[in-house]
This record gives sequence, C-alpha cells and structure tokens, in this order.
Amino acid sequence: MSSTTRTITVPAESEGTRLDQFLASVLPRSRSQIQRLIKNGLVTVAGRPAKANQPVKSGQKISVDVPAPVAAAPGPEALPLPILYQDRDVIVVDKPAGMVVHPAAGHATGTLVNALLHYVDDLSGIGGEKRPGIVHRLDRGTSGLMVVAKHDAAHEALARQFHDREVDKEYIALVWGEVMAGRRIDAPIGRDPGNRKKMSARARRSREAVTRVTRAEHFGRTLTLVHVAIHTGRTHQIRVHLSAIGHPIVGDPLYGGVHRRVPGDLRAVTHLDRPFLHAARLAFTHPVDSRRMEFESPLPDDLQRVLDEVRDRAET
Repeated sequence: MSSTTRTITVPAESEGTRLDQFLASVLPRSRSQIQRLIKNGLVTVAGRPAKANQPVKSGQKISVDVPAPVAAAPGPEALPLPILYQDRDVIVVDKPAGMVVHPAAGHATGTLVNALLHYVDDLSGIGGEKRPGIVHRLDRGTSGLMVVAKHDAAHEALARQFHDREVDKEYIALVWGEVMAGRRIDAPIGRDPGNRKKMSARARRSREAVTRVTRAEHFGRTLTLVHVAIHTGRTHQIRVHLSAIGHPIVGDPLYGGVHRRVPGDLRAVTHLDRPFLHAARLAFTHPVDSRRMEFESPLPDDLQRVLDEVRDRAET
C-alpha cells in the first residue's frame, strides 16, 4: 500500500499539547486513527519514534507516513430490509434499529447500502460509491422510514426538497420527565469539542436546528411519549435537543438517557438496548411525477413492548 509522508511544524500555540491530540487537530484523521499510526511506528518527532501522550514543543518537526485510503465499493448483502414502496425512481424502506446507513470506519459491511445493493439493481451514484442513493440518514440505533433515490435526477430532486424543508418527518420518542406538546426547541447544533462522537447545542461552530413537540402522552411526571417534528436534519438533532432541555431520550447512553436507578414500575425501560426513537412518518413529493407521498411506520416490537408495559403500570 502506498503512503504519503507529511512533515508538520508545531506552532507556538500548540506547545504542551499531547501528540495524538495535536495531530488529530491538523490531519483529517480521528484521534484513534492517529494513535494507531503512532503505535505502528509511522510517526516520528525530531526523527525519533513517538509516543501518543508525549507533549509537543514549539518548532518541532513531526513526520507522519499516512497510508493511502482504501476505498472499496460496498457489495450486495441479503440482509433483512422491509421495503414499503418502490418504483423506477425511489425506494422507501423501514430501517431496522442497529443497522448503519452507509459503510464507514468500523462498519464496512452489514449496512443499509449493502442491503439496498442486493434488492435494487441500479442506485444513484451521487454522494460517492459508498453512499449510492442516500439522501438522508438515521442514526444506527434509530429505526424507521427512509427514502432512497434510484437515479441521479431523483437524487437531486429529493436533496433539494430536504434542503428547502419540504419533507415532513415525524418521530416518536420516550423521554425522561414531563414535556408539553407545542414545545419548540430552537438551538444551533455543532460538534462537541470534548467528544468527537457527540453533537452539542453549545458548540462554537454550529448550524441552525429546530425541533417541535407535536403531541405528548404523560406517565406521571417521570416519562413522556412525544411525537416530534424536525424542520432541519442535523446529526443527532432530536437526541441533542431533548437532552439540552433536560429530557433525554430513554435508553440513549450518549446523551444522558440511561439511568442506573429506575423505579420498579418503570423497570420495562431497562430492557432497551438502544434509544427509544423511531422515524414514524415521512412525506415528500415524488421527484418525477410530483405526487405527494406519505408513509407511516408503527413502533417496532422492542419499543412497543416497553411502551405497553409502561402504560399497563401507569393504569394500575
């Protein structure tokens, strides 16, 4: 495998920063990837082998041998994938929880794209060979509705609708605490500076994001089942916004939704192995014939079982 050697001079303002942190801030690599390069002996400081935790000094020369990326195209896989609708232009699927949308680091197989390539002969190439036809996405732990383009013209038309906020998306979530219908959350979202896996409503670099609670079913003051409409489509938007107002989604470990101590009458929520979040409704204009299309998806069995038990306990 070919590689490229980069030489980086440490600026004065980075004096004392850990080597892995510094390199992650100047190279298009994650901190874990940088640590792997260091461990494999591909990083030297002033000509000497480096350690991830060593502090860098102003003016030091750091050499990094960056291996060329391997961009293998995803292959078809016969994975379970509920298909609700398809024609020559689009396909609407009900993504299972636990399925990553497209191949990425650590998820080269088993993705929605791999499944689509099994069921669909010709997908749009826009977005790169690893994301054929993908116009929007759902988090790995989120189940529910997605529309995928089958060719470039459909891809462009759907992408415009998402950009212009002409697509209606409604989600169902179970959250901690008491949330009222009509609550509007208008808070920009950006990458959390302290955790690259998280997004934050307090990030310095952020983009507009609006979430609205349209319906609410209360279980005392402890839990609320909410229907949520989003006017923008930022990464982790619903999870971040609900957590930011003090009502994280039940079962969401990243944003404070997993409680160690749960009252006995709410023990059902401890059975969750993912956030209680489901994309339940999707409406868009057909990209070719301009029909308004609307799809609904009931709660999957794992979420419905938890909800049924919570309701039963609340009624007794």
